[in-house]
Amino acid sequence: MCSSPSEPSVSSSASPAHPLPEHYPSYRRASGKEAPSFGTAQRRRHSAQAFSEGAETYHDVRPGYPREVSQLIASAHTVLDVGAGTGKLTESLTNSVVYASDPSPDMTRVLRRLGVPCWRATAENTALASSSLDALTCAQTWHWVDVDQACAEFDRILRPGGKVLLVWNTLDVNADPWILRLSRIMHSGDVHRPGFYPSFTAPWTLREELRLTWEHELTPEDLHELMHTRSYWLRNGERIHERMTYNLNWYLYEHMGFKPGQVLRIPYRTDAFVLARSSE
Repeated sequence: MCSSPSEPSVSSSASPAHPLPEHYPSYRRASGKEAPSFGTAQRRRHSAQAFSEGAETYHDVRPGYPREVSQLIASAHTVLDVGAGTGKLTESLTNSVVYASDPSPDMTRVLRRLGVPCWRATAENTALASSSLDALTCAQTWHWVDVDQACAEFDRILRPGGKVLLVWNTLDVNADPWILRLSRIMHSGDVHRPGFYPSFTAPWTLREELRLTWEHELTPEDLHELMHTRSYWLRNGERIHERMTYNLNWYLYEHMGFKPGQVLRIPYRTDAFVLARSSE
């Protein structure tokens, strides 16, 4: 259960661990990065493994994708959604044949409810035969993969004329200062600057891009649940959870003055990119 003002998130004898919410000032600039930085491949893999649990919450509170995203590859016959998670993008694909894969057993457990053939695999090793697909999609996935290996694997399994769709939904931290501060308190991944481009290697080149802004309705309680789907939350324990809950309660209920159950219009940004072979 998410805490509300009438349900203190920490005991009266406990002092919240630093940093306190006032250490996340709204005037701090948004990220200017092209992508998250993990330092090492080992740290990237460790962070990605956090998604071994929490699939139900992930599916309930993570937003889907605007219809325009799936239309970017609507002409492809056979498509695999790589790193599909619980199927937030998968369920919007209208192609004749749709497959899905994810390395997490918890994610694929929920993913199977869509009735789409799915299996456990990674972008670097899809377990598919060569030249077996017309398109691949990676939603909220590309920053978790080894780009060189994934690009080589996609070249192997895509038929001539095949396309790769990379897409991200992120909180639009530039829409309002309160959203930027919210993202920092939630550790929600303010890591892609507006207008960013993903990295990729040969033989792939960028053929098309789509930039959208939109709004998603969530309550303060939903924002707590959304925070529970972040990698930072999932890979940490009770002490960090207590601090994050305290800080988010303070920010939503005391600082912003929102009420439990109040519907908030949360601004989002979608960035999508279509890759094709440079020789085609």
